[in-house]
Amino acid sequence: MMNEKVLSIILGGGQGSRLYPLTAARSKPAVPIAGKYRLVDIPISNCINSNIKRMFVLTQFNSASLNKHIKNTYHFSFFSAAFVDVLAAEQTPDNETWFQGTADAVRQSMHHFLLHDFEYALILSGDQLYHMNYNDMVQKHIDSKADITIGTVPVKAKEAPAFGILKTDDEDNITSFIEKPSADLLPEWTSPVSEEMKSEGRNHLGSMGIYVFNRELLIELMKDESTVDFGKEIIPQSIGKRKVTSYQFEGYWTDIGNIESFFEANIGLTDDIPKFNLYDMNQRVYTNARILPTSKISETEFKKTVIAEGCIIHAKKIESSVIGVRSRIGKGSVVTNTYMMGNDYYESLEEIEKNKIEILAGIGENCIINKVIIDKNCRVGDNVTINGGNHLEDTETDTYVIKEGIVVIKKGAVIPSGYVIE
Repeated sequence: MMNEKVLSIILGGGQGSRLYPLTAARSKPAVPIAGKYRLVDIPISNCINSNIKRMFVLTQFNSASLNKHIKNTYHFSFFSAAFVDVLAAEQTPDNETWFQGTADAVRQSMHHFLLHDFEYALILSGDQLYHMNYNDMVQKHIDSKADITIGTVPVKAKEAPAFGILKTDDEDNITSFIEKPSADLLPEWTSPVSEEMKSEGRNHLGSMGIYVFNRELLIELMKDESTVDFGKEIIPQSIGKRKVTSYQFEGYWTDIGNIESFFEANIGLTDDIPKFNLYDMNQRVYTNARILPTSKISETEFKKTVIAEGCIIHAKKIESSVIGVRSRIGKGSVVTNTYMMGNDYYESLEEIEKNKIEILAGIGENCIINKVIIDKNCRVGDNVTINGGNHLEDTETDTYVIKEGIVVIKKGAVIPSGYVIE
């Protein structure tokens, strides 16, 4: 039975500048991951697997591709109350501004939520990678008679300064909160965690940006228009005044905040036993059901590589790489530590001849590609060398960006034959 007491609100994030150029023409939740999915598929799939099937996705920047993806992907029965709706920031006579923060996004969209009957609002982030049964968190919220429940993840001291850190008592009540504490403050900010977490040195509780609110409290809090953000304002201001509890999550969870974490999360899928398991039938990740042919491979040596459907590969070697849908890689090419997002379409021989296309979609022949993210619909010519690494300085050109030593080829870019980045 569908969880009828819960309404899910997935926050699409702001402009996603730290994920630029992947967010130049699409919103953060629409960024492709793992060669065939999009970031928004993660929280939506977690909701579906938890039988929470009423979802709103809030976004304001470049939402066209997100709208298209959700419309093409999430079809529920005509007789079901289930839905996934995208709400983009809208200017109205009462409000002429963009979303100013996470809470402001919820406030501006509140009139849509209140058309539905629900007791608990589950607020999620659209840019995290994890499997989670939200029913466990909602049940803990109900059992502890909480006003607000915050999803928390035990983190090590060296990771803690990147988080909002919460302090709890023995009953999981949150007693205090500090945003991104400096290292010298951390000894005072430990919380009770399981023996397993202690053994790993994960003694601090970081906020996951996942919340359960009682409906009436959310309505009340949204009346104060001076608060625009959950993490920076509403949560700290509620501690001590409301019953705020922690739901500790000990599974794999990563926040896809920047190019480096995005790159590592994708390449991590090539591990023998990846921390994020796409092969768990009880925690499936749903996405657009493309009708694509099988991948075709000729004389290629593979090591630790994930390949999506519909690819045509003649490469010499591919290692520690994720190769997305409809990818084409030419003879003699060596691809390592690379996430290739693939293509949205195939080029027919007629089109290639008619348009006199010299550089085909994908990677050409005799290329050396290392530590690269290749966005959708890129064309890399023959004899191209791109060797990413910390020896490269951060830079931007019309066709690529270098961040933290990772070379990101912009969506639809053409890299001419013989081009070298090393």
